[in-house]
Amino acid sequence: MSIDPSAQKPAVLFVCVHNAGRSQMAAGFLRAIAGDRVDVFSAGSEPADQVNQVAVAAMREVDIDIVGQAPAILTTDAVRNADVVITMGCGDACPVFPGKRYEDWELRDPAGLPLEDVRPIRDDVRGRVERLVATLV
Repeated sequence: MSIDPSAQKPAVLFVCVHNAGRSQMAAGFLRAIAGDRVDVFSAGSEPADQVNQVAVAAMREVDIDIVGQAPAILTTDAVRNADVVITMGCGDACPVFPGKRYEDWELRDPAGLPLEDVRPIRDDVRGRVERLVATLV
């Protein structure tokens, strides 16, 4: 399913457990790649207190700043308002609504990993976001 380009800009919601690593990196890449052509949101089923600092460092290496982002709780309204919902290891915590596009990205959780182990996750996320953008804009 691709988004109708004549419609208002699509809204993408990235969801992972802590909303501190994978989903924050994905949101950062989507904002950087798609700019204002896509509304970008992220949330977690059990949000952390802050964004993973190793994820922040990994994104800084590719000139994307996610330091000002804050983990947010996943709400039913967030899913309802999204056109595309990308889940990353949060299981059944994400409500399902008919007519939404859902994708589950199996990605290693960067929590507790050193920077050298987070880089490949970051690069995988970038590739997935690039492919997603091609279907949205």
